[in-house]
Amino acid sequence: KWPVWDEHEEKALRDVLHSGIWSYNGPRERQFNEAFARFTGTKYALSLANGTVTLQLALEACGVGYGDEVIVPGLTWQATAAAALDINAVPILVDVTEDTWCMDPAQVEAAITPQTKAIIPVHLYGSFADMDALGKIARRHGLKVIEDCAHKHGGEWKGRKAGSLGDIGSFSFQLSKLMTAGEGGALTTSDSALCERLDALRNCGRRPERESDADKGEGVYADEGNFLQSGNYRLTDFQAALLLESLRRLPAQNKVRDRNATYLNSQLSQLPGIAPMRRDKRETAEAYYNFSFRYDQEQFRGLPVTRFREALAAELGCAVDSSYKPLNACSLYAPHTKPWRHKLTEQHWK
Repeated sequence: KWPVWDEHEEKALRDVLHSGIWSYNGPRERQFNEAFARFTGTKYALSLANGTVTLQLALEACGVGYGDEVIVPGLTWQATAAAALDINAVPILVDVTEDTWCMDPAQVEAAITPQTKAIIPVHLYGSFADMDALGKIARRHGLKVIEDCAHKHGGEWKGRKAGSLGDIGSFSFQLSKLMTAGEGGALTTSDSALCERLDALRNCGRRPERESDADKGEGVYADEGNFLQSGNYRLTDFQAALLLESLRRLPAQNKVRDRNATYLNSQLSQLPGIAPMRRDKRETAEAYYNFSFRYDQEQFRGLPVTRFREALAAELGCAVDSSYKPLNACSLYAPHTKPWRHKLTEQHWK
C-alpha cells in the first residue's frame, strides 16, 4: 500500500499545524535539508516545490539559457526535456543502452557540439546511468552534470549516493516516488556558489537568509538588493514534516524492494523471452522506483506486448505498465503546442 504513514506522520503534521509556522524555511524544512544533505553525502540540500522545477533551476544555476544545448536521454519522463525547453535551451535526445534504459555514454559523446552546456543523466526505474563514463566526458568537454535522481533515492554508485555524483542532484517527492510528501522536490550539491544561486532562484530571486534572521519572517535577507530574477518554487513545513518521516523509513524500504527484485530477477531470467535489466557491479546499494524487464515478442510466438501485459496483469492482480514513451514519440513533449513561449526566433524554433 502506498503512501506509507502512521502516527508519526500524523503527529508531525499536527505539530506544524499548532506551531503556526507553515511556510518556507520553517524549522522542519531546515531540519530536513540538513538530514537529506547528510544522507546523500553532499554539503547542501534545498527543498523545492517539485522535481520538475528542480531540474529547471539546476540548469539556470549552471548558467544554461537561450540557445544552449542540454543532452538528455530519449527515454525518460518528459520533465527532463521540458526543463531545458522552459529556459529556452534546446534538449538534445540521445539513445539509451538496451540493458539499462539509461543514456548511452557513446551517444552522449557523439552529440556534443560547441553549444552543449550540460548533461542530464536519468537513473531510470532501477538502473544507474554510467556515472564514471559520463563524468569523464563532462570533464573532458567542460560540461555540467545534473543528475535526475527522481527514481533513485538512496541508491549508491561505488559507495556514493545518487545526487552526489554530478554538479547538482535533482530529486522528486511526488506521490509515486520512493520518498513522498504528495508533491515536492530537492536539490543537492557540494558547491557553495551553486547552492547560493539555487537558494535564491527558489525564493523569488532573494539571496539566502542569514541564520540569525531565519525566524524573523519575510524581508530580511543577506546582500539586500543583490537579487536574481526568479519565481516562487518553495516547499511548506507540512511537506518537510512528512519528508523527515519518509527519509527515516527509506533505508529499510529500499532493502525490501531490493530483496524482492533480486528474487524476481532470479526467477524471470529462467523464462525464454524475458530479460532482466542489468545490474551494474558498481552499484553498491540499489533503489527501485519500478521493477522493469524486457520482453522479446518473438519468443512468445509474436504475442503483442500489450496482450502480454494484459495477461500478466490478470495473473498478478495489479497493473503492468509500459515504460515511458520515448520522447521523440511522446505527445507530452511537443514544444509546438506553446509557440508563444518557445518560438523566440525561426532558428531556435527549428
